[in-house]
Amino acid sequence: MSDGAAPVLDVRGLTTVFHTRQGEIHAVSAVSFGLKRGEVLGVVGESGSGKSVTMMSLVGLLPTPPAEVRAGQVMLGTRDLLQMTPQDLSAVRGAKVGFVFQDPMTSLNPVFTVENQICEPLLRHMGLTKPQARARAVELLEMVGIPDAAKRVKYYPHQFSGGMRQRVMIAIALACEPDLLIADEPTTALDVTIQAQIIDLMKDLQKKLGMAIIWITHDLGVIAGIADRVMVMYGGQVVEHAPVDQIFHNPQHPYTRALLRTIPTITGQREARLSVIEGQPPIMTAPPTACPFGARCAHTFDRCDAENPQRRAVDGQAVGHGHDVACHWSAEARHA
Repeated sequence: MSDGAAPVLDVRGLTTVFHTRQGEIHAVSAVSFGLKRGEVLGVVGESGSGKSVTMMSLVGLLPTPPAEVRAGQVMLGTRDLLQMTPQDLSAVRGAKVGFVFQDPMTSLNPVFTVENQICEPLLRHMGLTKPQARARAVELLEMVGIPDAAKRVKYYPHQFSGGMRQRVMIAIALACEPDLLIADEPTTALDVTIQAQIIDLMKDLQKKLGMAIIWITHDLGVIAGIADRVMVMYGGQVVEHAPVDQIFHNPQHPYTRALLRTIPTITGQREARLSVIEGQPPIMTAPPTACPFGARCAHTFDRCDAENPQRRAVDGQAVGHGHDVACHWSAEARHA
């Protein structure tokens, strides 16, 4: 993908809170990122880091209340999704933005055939006739690698294996050829062999269709194989953003480095133990005034406790366009 590729998504200052009996939970704080056509952005972080809430905030998938998107701008092409009516957003979902979620059994309706569920967005958004939609449903199943598609399109979700159900979800997400596909932990519930097949399938489809993809995961191994850029989230914030090779070969944030150390390796030592990150992610009951990773970081110093670091460019490019990091220690280390 060239630098001159057309922007598909531009997110600025996205902030989401949840109203609870215990007070406000600041799940997403001033998140900014962009995505170009044909690009794959990997979003990584522990459970509770804000990955899924960020992506669901983009297109109004969070229940309101308790959720509230308090600030920000989400430009899909020339339209701000946060300024749309619920009806307009409903028209965007499925047509311009497709979704693949972690567990297809909770995403597919068990009482409708696969054909019904693939045809629904085609009839609603594409204006196809029922015969045209049925024919397109078979084509989509063939495209995602389901054999004997003309027969299996009549099946119900329970008649497919886990990997095949995930392929059906991908077919539904791609039915209207969206500009953006959001894949939220799409391979986590699958065994390793099927994971590899789904990743290869998504890479092939992405190249063929030229769509932009946001791939949410906690598995850095998956990111290494599919992403162009990586956004590392912690405490509802972006703590590091970089091209995928920089994340693996020149990580700047202590949290990114800690995540990389947790990747299993074959050492030949029978008693080698997996690395862990001590402590727990924070529950953000107020806008952070200190570094959210400070309590778990080995490099904390006075400034970390007094000031929440802002993203700074590492490579001289503008923030969001190259390698940037939100870390006081990283900034000090670079200028030492």
